[in-house]
Amino acid sequence: MRQHDFEDSDLFGERPSRRRKRSEDDTPRARRATRFDDEPEPTRSGRLTEGERVRLAKLRDDAYTENQLPDGADRWSTWDDAEHGPLPRPDWVVTELAAVDTDLGVLKTGKEADVHLLRRGLPGTPGTLLAAKRYRSDEHKLFHRDAGYLEGRRMRRSRETRAMAQRSAFGRNLIAEQWTVAEFAALSRLWTLGAPVPYPVQRNGTELLLEFLGEDDGTAAPRLAQVRPEPDELEDLWFQATAALELLASEGLAHGDLSAYNLLVHRGRLVVIDLPQVVDVVANPGGVEFLARDVRNLAGWFHGRGLGEHVTNTDELLAELVSAAGLG
Repeated sequence: MRQHDFEDSDLFGERPSRRRKRSEDDTPRARRATRFDDEPEPTRSGRLTEGERVRLAKLRDDAYTENQLPDGADRWSTWDDAEHGPLPRPDWVVTELAAVDTDLGVLKTGKEADVHLLRRGLPGTPGTLLAAKRYRSDEHKLFHRDAGYLEGRRMRRSRETRAMAQRSAFGRNLIAEQWTVAEFAALSRLWTLGAPVPYPVQRNGTELLLEFLGEDDGTAAPRLAQVRPEPDELEDLWFQATAALELLASEGLAHGDLSAYNLLVHRGRLVVIDLPQVVDVVANPGGVEFLARDVRNLAGWFHGRGLGEHVTNTDELLAELVSAAGLG
């Protein structure tokens, strides 16, 4: 017998070349596990990565878990998946995983993000009002004037740095993530120091949940630009603002975009908001100019409301901020 005849012989029956081709209806040799109607279909074929295997296992588990939201709720609490704010945590923060989030509408639409009013609480309880700041994806628009603010912030991977510089879709998403991370870190740091900022509850992706400053009925605290303070109140608000600037400068920071539109007046107290573009004035080559611009913008509004330049004394204030930041 020739070698190839021996190799072609079917030791278990027919030769392979004479075997009947298996039809699509034939049962395969390996027994296939039964798939139930509500089990998610696989999203890819071939060998699965470990991460994909874990993801599919979680989807299968979710398919067998009762996950009905209570009436009116938009989602379950995202606390478990989020980065949390600093300790000590205020007692009004809801940490129970059985809590639900209900979106009550838009509070503010901005250049890079929208702020929604959110209620978080256990079903059947009043819950707590929060401000949900949600950064837009790269599909909507580029972040305005981001090049100057991003000086001094560098990603560890050269691929990510290039993507950000080229403003590719991937790069714009990275920039969005950087804005969110920078604001959450700045708020956490400043709140711990006692600065007049809202408490940062959590960060989950490009969403920040922040302390809501306003009334129980959902009426938000007005922006400084919306108030018409009396002369004595105007001077008090100026000194509150300069104290906040000095505290930031002592930490080597400038707000970067300070104006009467990102300062809230909550029951007589001035609160600094909108800190995604917070600037490290030491690492950023334009740090002093950012400090100067914050001072000019702020003083301009107070001058327009009747506060004299002898009170604001912007040159002296800027010199104090530069010194507090260790730049001169």
